[in-house]
Amino acid sequence: MPAAERGGSQVPARPRAKAPQNGKRPPGQHPAGPQAHARAEGAGLSPKITLMAAGGVVALALVGVLATGGRGERLAGEIGSAVDGRFGAVGFKLRAVHVEGASAMATPDIVAAAGVYKDQPLLGMDLSAVRARVEKVGWVEEARIVRLLPDTLVVAVKERKQLAVWQHAGRTLVIDDRGQPIREADPARFATLPLVVGAGGAEHAAAILPTLAQRPRLMERMDALVRVDNRRWDLRLKDGSIIQLPAVAEEEALMQLEQLDQRSHLLELGFARIDLRNPDVVAVRPREAGPVGQPAAAGI
Repeated sequence: MPAAERGGSQVPARPRAKAPQNGKRPPGQHPAGPQAHARAEGAGLSPKITLMAAGGVVALALVGVLATGGRGERLAGEIGSAVDGRFGAVGFKLRAVHVEGASAMATPDIVAAAGVYKDQPLLGMDLSAVRARVEKVGWVEEARIVRLLPDTLVVAVKERKQLAVWQHAGRTLVIDDRGQPIREADPARFATLPLVVGAGGAEHAAAILPTLAQRPRLMERMDALVRVDNRRWDLRLKDGSIIQLPAVAEEEALMQLEQLDQRSHLLELGFARIDLRNPDVVAVRPREAGPVGQPAAAGI
């Protein structure tokens, strides 16, 4: 083979490598040169290898922070962004958010508060910040955030128990069993909850409602639980009757009412007011009789 001429000197030409008879290229050779070889290496990385490589990069960033101070912090931030991008390139992007432990009414508010978005790098996500945002939602008592690789975020919450609807100063709110308002809850959708009215009603409702719940005959007739002077309760019934409870020993007073109802079926007969504030005397005021020839109650 003739020698190649360059700058007046002769350089012996390298012999061409013979192609293997089976048509396969030797290991490490790529048809499009070194650039294609680099691209092939990047495209073929498995998620496991990417994780290992990213771990090494983060370790180097930490060394840089310790060694260079502020410059290292900036370097670590830049490297972190690059790592997030690398993770995203191999599929570690947010595709779905699963909310566990929440009702259908609470779920949209929880997802909105999480503040995450589709295709967000999953491994670079600050889970503590997500949890803090979710726990600010009125529905939520506590939350736990879990990454489920490669593409899912799990938001597991403990939802507050809805106790009652509270009315005061022109506002109507759903409250939990600690008297705290659930701001996002629409009271109109909780018609089956007891209605509590008045200042101090939210804070004290949890102490008396379980006692009332043990008396279904009374509960099914009750229209509202009214806090009086923030020291005691009146029970307002659906027919307009009032039961006045004492400031203390409420359960004993309700037991007196039960005994009276068992003897005379008082809740069925109706009355204007029952005063249970004095433990020694139960005062019952009957309804005023209607005019002669007129029905005794509306609708009769």
